[in-house]
Amino acid sequence: MLFYTEKITPRIQYIVRFFLELIFSEPVHFTTDVNAYRNAGGCKLNYSGQPLQSDELWIKPHSLLYETGIRPQDIRCFVYNGQKAFFKTDGHLEFDVFAAAFYLISRYEEYLPHACDDYGRYDYKNSLAYHEQFLQIPLINYWVVFLQSRLKEKFPAASFRSLPFLFIPTYDIDEAWAYQHKSFLRNVGGILRDILYFRWQDVLLRLQVLSGSKTDPYDAYERINEIHRFIHLNPVFFFHVAKKNGRFDKNIRPDTKAMQELIKQHARKFKVGLHPSWQSGDKPSLLAAEKKQLEKIAGCEIRTSRQHYIRFTLPHTYRQLIHAGIQEDYSMGYGSINGFRASVAWPFYWYDLENETATSLQVFPFCFMEATSFFEQNSSPAEALHEMEYYYQQVKKTGGYCIFIWHNTFLGTAPKFKGWYEAYQNFLEKTIQKN
Repeated sequence: MLFYTEKITPRIQYIVRFFLELIFSEPVHFTTDVNAYRNAGGCKLNYSGQPLQSDELWIKPHSLLYETGIRPQDIRCFVYNGQKAFFKTDGHLEFDVFAAAFYLISRYEEYLPHACDDYGRYDYKNSLAYHEQFLQIPLINYWVVFLQSRLKEKFPAASFRSLPFLFIPTYDIDEAWAYQHKSFLRNVGGILRDILYFRWQDVLLRLQVLSGSKTDPYDAYERINEIHRFIHLNPVFFFHVAKKNGRFDKNIRPDTKAMQELIKQHARKFKVGLHPSWQSGDKPSLLAAEKKQLEKIAGCEIRTSRQHYIRFTLPHTYRQLIHAGIQEDYSMGYGSINGFRASVAWPFYWYDLENETATSLQVFPFCFMEATSFFEQNSSPAEALHEMEYYYQQVKKTGGYCIFIWHNTFLGTAPKFKGWYEAYQNFLEKTIQKN
């Protein structure tokens, strides 16, 4: 594939490679030489202000990919080929698909002044996807499919890739047990708090668990393992290993023997990643310490992470992850609504807008988290089941990675989350197993 542009910029190289390496089996080559472009055979894409010849696909550029720096963009959406589009231009396509995708996938809007939610995170209500009502679809995936179809029409003899589909279940282990393996003081404090609020059933359950007559309500590990014994998937488990507890960090201490054994058991069978603590967002030095702690327990190098509470800000958090040696991040989604934060369901390498460079950090977007469905959207288990099926089918239509987040807390026997394990099991058995 030969790609012509009047000027090769880091933004152009980044987003064009993302598209064309998904679409074609062969690598893309860039040129600014008009004569070399005209004389070449095969697939040719002209990204310039005017057409150069008949045997090409011509996309007239918007200015975004030639710019540097960050400034508000004039964005007006319209419907094209049944989906939303913006950055309208002339050419064989009615919009600059590369500039539009770059705006979304780079999270350009998150670098502009914006309001934050109650947790200090970028508020989804600021986003273009929310305002234009495409938050619940992987819009860029649809654009990839559309561009591939146009290129196939123009160059039927070219070697095109199939766009594979993959479902990846992921699990955040924020609080490994509700009552077990906690210190005497934490359990006493919990009992007193439950008595204060007249939660007598909780007091009874805690005492039954501590006496050994009942299973801890957050102990869902055998249930999860049982699912994966019959439905062969490749799950990823993220462990929270902060040394100190806090308002948002309620994990079992990593020096607890039971916690260490839990991590080791999972590291022997599955991919394990770090779930950086809330505290590490305020004190970055903790990130490296937690990574090192998890590596020591798991007995393997940790290259994968997901932020606790989906707490991250761009570009600072991603730079900290890279500095700590993290190569894959699974945080790209919202903690307060389900959907596609970057409007894509393909992994992509993070582009540092301030430094105008593609980085080594690969981002794996998620589209569904059960805690968001429960706490923010007030969904029932039945409604969450329909939501999971919807996102699964959305990604399957276009190809991509459909990534869900679940917590052990929802998959155990806690009365608060009654019916959620059954909804997840139903989804896996009826939707995944049959496909």
